[in-house]
Amino acid sequence: METSFLPTTLPTAKPLPAFRTLSTAASLRQHQRPRTSTIRAAITRGRKEETVATVREKLEGCYLLAGIKYEGLTVKQLKGLRDALPETCSLLVAKNTLVGKAIEGTPWEALKPCMKGMNAWLFVHTEEVPTALKPYRAFQKEERVEETNDFVGAVFEGKFYGPGDFKALETMPSRAEVYAKLLGALQGPATSLVTTLQAPSRDVVAVLSAYVRKLEEEAGSA
Repeated sequence: METSFLPTTLPTAKPLPAFRTLSTAASLRQHQRPRTSTIRAAITRGRKEETVATVREKLEGCYLLAGIKYEGLTVKQLKGLRDALPETCSLLVAKNTLVGKAIEGTPWEALKPCMKGMNAWLFVHTEEVPTALKPYRAFQKEERVEETNDFVGAVFEGKFYGPGDFKALETMPSRAEVYAKLLGALQGPATSLVTTLQAPSRDVVAVLSAYVRKLEEEAGSA
């Protein structure tokens, strides 16, 4: 009779799955990077578009837009300047490229020559320009930054004003002064009228309209 023997060795077990090596994990991270970069790029693009939209919104009803060099100023100093501005003005820190994009095709495009360096942007929503610029001059003296931080340029009624031209903006007569001067010129020699008509166009039109209304009222009461 034949005798059978059990095998002396057991079947070889299947190997367990190997853990991912460092190179495999690094490969996975590299594969995921484009997705993260895409999300970050989308957020950045969204913020840029939001900034451009904000600038365009602030330009509505704006009489003057000025650039201010803010390099070296602290957050606290900028906050102090914002607090000192009248309610008719606002200060925005934005990149030159984004502001430049917002003013393309508008009268404010004349401001592009000063799109250099680190600038903050002053939006003036009042005809009283000297009153709007005065707080920054006071800020310069208080913080002793007259030589390092100044206006880099401005646009008023479509005209560009360089740093050396700001005296003309800061010494502009108020609306009341223009009215009084123009009304006086209307009753005086023609040469006085011609000189007075060099005032900003909006002031001239407003005063002429007021003068016409005055004449109509006087004629109606006669």
